[in-house]
Amino acid sequence: MSRSWVDNRRYFREGGQVGIETKRGCPGQCIYCADPIAKGKEIRTRPAKAVVDELERLLEQGIDHIHTCDSEFNPPQWHASQVCKEIIRRDLGDRLRWYAYCSPVPFSRELARLMRRAGCVGINFGVDNGDEEMLRRLRRGFTPDDIFDAARSCQEAGIAVMFDLLLGSPGETRESIARTIELMQRAEPDRVGVALGVRVYPGTELADLVLQEEPIEGLLGGDDVSEPFYFLEPRIASFAFELLDDLIGDDRRFFFFDPSKPDRDYNYDDNQRLVDAIAKGYRGAYWDILRRYE
Repeated sequence: MSRSWVDNRRYFREGGQVGIETKRGCPGQCIYCADPIAKGKEIRTRPAKAVVDELERLLEQGIDHIHTCDSEFNPPQWHASQVCKEIIRRDLGDRLRWYAYCSPVPFSRELARLMRRAGCVGINFGVDNGDEEMLRRLRRGFTPDDIFDAARSCQEAGIAVMFDLLLGSPGETRESIARTIELMQRAEPDRVGVALGVRVYPGTELADLVLQEEPIEGLLGGDDVSEPFYFLEPRIASFAFELLDDLIGDDRRFFFFDPSKPDRDYNYDDNQRLVDAIAKGYRGAYWDILRRYE
């Protein structure tokens, strides 16, 4: 992996996040996710030495802000630890600022400390929901307590935390949304991204679930399955935006798209605040740029 096929310097200079994979594949059972279909259900890890060789080649090009592109960095936890230890062994932790997608499990306090020593400054946990029943419906494999513990592990290690929510999947209720927002406020992550409506990818369990209904309810977007379309639980569609607005209030930690409050939007496409921050030299995960720029 020479990282010489494209002009990485220009890409980085103009604000891009340079990515790296430490593994491929995901054995997760999430009902909406296309990663196991696209990348395979079996994890294939790269040797830690090869990963860090690639990081050094990027550093030689002046690129010191990296984002992992694994489905999730920490499964398996032993491999994530090996990569971090190799970065530390080569004394690169102070030269790198990197971000990762992670799962709340398995995520130990020891791994959080290792990641920070290796230069990790921010983690995006795609937790989706904070309600125990909804997490079971989504087949996430972790609990609200696991989400809370992951936040604490990062906070103790000095790593910024982003929780991404994916609300509105089948079975979502007023009560499950309220419990989710309450958990986010109690866990105190640095930022929370709130998405309402779930992309439906062909071949996923979610697609099988919503397309077998007659008549099909809750679908938004494309006119047929050849175009992008989304699902929003019909029972909450009439009040979800207003409910979330009431629950979130003026809490600036939440990125939530409400058409009447564009400053909360963290859609990275055509985001003028993000463009301004990048022009002033900010680099890193876009959620973290928006956090620091504020």
